[in-house]
Amino acid sequence: MSHFSTIKTKLKCKESLVSALNTLGHETEENVLLVNPVGHNHKEWNVCVAIAPDIGFKWCDNSEHYKLVAEEDTWDLNVPVQRFIDKLTQQYAIEKIKRQTSEEGYVVESEARDINGSVELLVSRWRH
Repeated sequence: MSHFSTIKTKLKCKESLVSALNTLGHETEENVLLVNPVGHNHKEWNVCVAIAPDIGFKWCDNSEHYKLVAEEDTWDLNVPVQRFIDKLTQQYAIEKIKRQTSEEGYVVESEARDINGSVELLVSRWRH
């Protein structure tokens, strides 16, 4: 049976979420109504950020995080759902760190990815 599933994430910053999705190659749209593409009369979801007609992120006020909302039966990204979440979570953390360090006056000097998938950011700041 086809229906939307929701998966809790730890993502909280919309700007970092959108930036991470864009960095991973996904075009984003904001304030979208997800409709089940299979045509069943299942619940529709209003999402804050969408990357496909059946994949988006809904803000949860009570727990202050985003939930991934997706139609798993029609999932057509090139990676499984859990791998997508893992890659997105890592990129989100990178974007969040870049945003925070920039607000504190730092500049990213370099970004290196290790063969095992870890990322190293080198940031610096001039002192006056």
